[in-house]
Amino acid sequence: MTTTTVGVSLKMYFGPGQARDWFARVADLVGDRTDVDVFVIPSFVSIPAALQAFADTTVAVGAQDLFWEDAGAFTGEVSGAELAELGVRYAEVGHAERRRLFGETEEVVALKTAAALRNGLTPVLCIGETGRVSAEDAVASCLAQLEHAPAGEVLVAYEPVWAIGAPEPAPADHIRAVCSALKSVGHRVIYGGSAGPGLLTTLGDDVDGLFLGRFAHDPAALARVIEEAVSR
Repeated sequence: MTTTTVGVSLKMYFGPGQARDWFARVADLVGDRTDVDVFVIPSFVSIPAALQAFADTTVAVGAQDLFWEDAGAFTGEVSGAELAELGVRYAEVGHAERRRLFGETEEVVALKTAAALRNGLTPVLCIGETGRVSAEDAVASCLAQLEHAPAGEVLVAYEPVWAIGAPEPAPADHIRAVCSALKSVGHRVIYGGSAGPGLLTTLGDDVDGLFLGRFAHDPAALARVIEEAVSR
């Protein structure tokens, strides 16, 4: 039976000290359990500390971005080759904030996805419609984005842009319809966008897990999501 995936992105909320404290609490929480797949994506500066904190656990570590080349004169960038050498296992690509704030196009996202794959990293490919539309239109928008992805094992994070940072997630029926359509083309799909405790039970088998943000800042809330994932 396939285990449920629970990912957490810390974005740029935690400084190194706060991140280390959070890593320690999550390491104690998850330990060596194998009945759920947990990954954590801290900021670049906290990746080494995360790798150390989770070394004796089953928690995998990811990066919030990567460059599309593996080496060269690219000041300020971090390559998939460097991340893989450190021991990073996931790379987030195409998040709505990267698209909006830094102008990342579908072509750029595809290049970064390919860079992750060739370096043995699992891309967490973020896709989602920008405005609040019908489930049918959301499916069409997401499938069009997914067409740009190169072949390989990609973990799709469905994040409707209008639900990111909102008081509550998208309606359950909407999430189920979109995620079910994305799963039908052969991908594992996790939902993000104000996701929190209680949502997995509501969504059932139409999703393979959740991609958490601020709700997971409280390890107790993360613990509830993990127990919910295990009990599915």
